[in-house]
Amino acid sequence: MTNLVEMKGIQKRFPGVHALKAVQFDLRPGEVHALMGENGAGKSTLMKIMSGIYARDEGEMFVDGKPAAPDGPRSAQDLGIGIIHQELSLMNDLTAAQNVLIGREPRLRFGRLDEAALNAQAAEIFKSLNLDMDPRTMVGTQTVARQQLIEIAKTLSYKPRVLIMDEPTAALNDVEINELFKVIENLKADGVGIVYISHRMDEIKRIADRVTILRDGAYIDTVKASDTPLSTIIHLMVGREVTQDASKTPDLSGNPIALEVRNLSRSSVVKDVSFEVRKGEILGFAGLMGAGRTEVARIIFGADPRDSGDILVQGQPLDIRSPNEAVQAGIGYLSEDRKHFGLAVDMTVRANVVMAYMSKFTSPLGVLNETAMEETARKYVDQLGIQTPSDMQDVRLLSGGNQQKVVIAKWLLRDCDVLIFDEPTRGIDVGAKSEIYDLLESLAAQGRAIIVISSELPEVLRLSHRIAVMCEGRLTGIVQREGATQETIMELATQTDKIKEPAK
Repeated sequence: MTNLVEMKGIQKRFPGVHALKAVQFDLRPGEVHALMGENGAGKSTLMKIMSGIYARDEGEMFVDGKPAAPDGPRSAQDLGIGIIHQELSLMNDLTAAQNVLIGREPRLRFGRLDEAALNAQAAEIFKSLNLDMDPRTMVGTQTVARQQLIEIAKTLSYKPRVLIMDEPTAALNDVEINELFKVIENLKADGVGIVYISHRMDEIKRIADRVTILRDGAYIDTVKASDTPLSTIIHLMVGREVTQDASKTPDLSGNPIALEVRNLSRSSVVKDVSFEVRKGEILGFAGLMGAGRTEVARIIFGADPRDSGDILVQGQPLDIRSPNEAVQAGIGYLSEDRKHFGLAVDMTVRANVVMAYMSKFTSPLGVLNETAMEETARKYVDQLGIQTPSDMQDVRLLSGGNQQKVVIAKWLLRDCDVLIFDEPTRGIDVGAKSEIYDLLESLAAQGRAIIVISSELPEVLRLSHRIAVMCEGRLTGIVQREGATQETIMELATQTDKIKEPAK
């Protein structure tokens, strides 16, 4: 059988970085070939070469057995290669239909846009994905998860024979992931070859036929997914053992309550939510997309207004109406979309670490204390193990795990007593996940109150001391980690007919 794509001896260098070192990879018709490795292993670089975004320095590439050298995304599309990027490339001020069919819009006489035909074509594409989406919806009004589904629809509209999926489920919940996997199975049946990049290890066993592992830009091995334990794949990825077991839940019943929320409501998205989190506790929030988890966090942080309800910090009721007031009260919020709401990616590590507390480094005359800024940034780089050449490195050049650590450093500098992490490990590899888990547990051990919102149920069960479950804006239950299972959490997360009184 002729491979759809074959790559041999691929080399790629960037200034100061040997990103790919004689890497090999092949893809067969009708298979899902997972490409695994830690952040920085070279996965995305290899796929950008395959899809024409980067030119290779050395090596060979064949498509259908013929030499190929795509010199841009359009050139790769002409070869039948499509890519769904981890970073969204949608235009927020256009509709879903306009984004999906950009550059291919149906036209009337004199070049006028045929809006009816445009929306009808997009609706058919959405229907094929079982995506309930109005084609006229403005993309900028949609959540990250919904935007990810629009991005997937856009790529599939080109009907590629080779489909590269870079973290396609990072923003999706379990129901949406199942729908996507049905689409993948249909594509396989049609002979489409799929390159699948994901940090969710359980997905690999579910859908992958083969797995190729990269480490530090080098090819390590290709194995059959069904015959290879996940522990072996992880070891090949990181070159070391990674502990994934949860630590024992401490007795926190005597600890003071750091944050209490009473009867919080906002429109139809948050309905009479009450809970508390104690010092030293990690309270997980689970639920399907649209359950209201992020909305609760944004209200607490003052990013969205509340209609009713009370917020108490250290026992004191507070009328938090802005993020600045929340920070002053000792609350830090790490958004699910860290690159848009947590970081200034074109600025340095140093600037990002200190930006939430500039008054600490500014004299009464407005002069910045550069020496203090440098010392502080280096302190947190060392303390959190941020892998960067220096504190003057641009944040956009760091891996996802290290970018997340920079966001954490910013809030640690503010000495926040309550830290809310929304999807803390989205797009982060298994090795970096373990480091983030250890860091969150360390922060809790220091007496900070931690809230973790995650769409990954294994992550919620791994990290949380208690788990709050939401469904359609309501809190349907709070359960202890011991004894909790993915099944019991999903039962609460889909409990639309009867809302339970949450346990404290």
